Amino acid sequence: MHGVRRDRDGAGRRAAGPADAVAAATARYLNCEPIDMSALAAELGVGRATLYRWVGSRERLLATVLADMTERTYRAAVRGVEGSGPDRVLALLDRFMRAVVDAVPLKAFTEREPRLFVRLATMPGAIEDRAAELLADELQRQIDRGRLRVSLPARTLAQAIVRVADSFMYAHYLGGTRPEIDTALEVIELLLRPPGPDETRPEGGRPSSGPRDGRGEADGSGS
Repeated sequence: MHGVRRDRDGAGRRAAGPADAVAAATARYLNCEPIDMSALAAELGVGRATLYRWVGSRERLLATVLADMTERTYRAAVRGVEGSGPDRVLALLDRFMRAVVDAVPLKAFTEREPRLFVRLATMPGAIEDRAAELLADELQRQIDRGRLRVSLPARTLAQAIVRVADSFMYAHYLGGTRPEIDTALEVIELLLRPPGPDETRPEGGRPSSGPRDGRGEADGSGS
């Protein structure tokens, strides 16, 4: 699969493989270009059948590209985030969600294929799995350091947060008029830092009192 192919001048170069297909598709995505399987196969110097064997299908390839972009955006967002516990997680998610909705390549893709994007981004699959895995690692670190106390396993909580974030972050693709990131953060804060029995929550706002030291009130270690 990864043999040496000869160019016209006789020089050898490594034959393309699945990773090259993903890289080429990613380059097209970042350039705000459509990902056409025939054009991609021609660029890689292989037949369509070979390309489909490598990546499974166009939708699967797009999901892989978007999952990789999710990880890139997440890792860029996490750089420079300070603090610990719920405050750190909320700050990270705030930066991440705003970076996602402002991404120019994503806007170009959703303008071309909005229904496909909603299906790929909001249903269980590669994108959700990658986002949940990244967030679960952060949650577990905070749990292990004693800065976050939750009653759910980190992976389960991460998956719930990702689904909440998606439903509000992509509200404008689901019948709404705009992304609702602030609302998403309010809901996520309830998962990370549920109000105690003596805590009041003003209508339309975050709790008026309660812990702000990075530790929630729920019992359990989350692991």
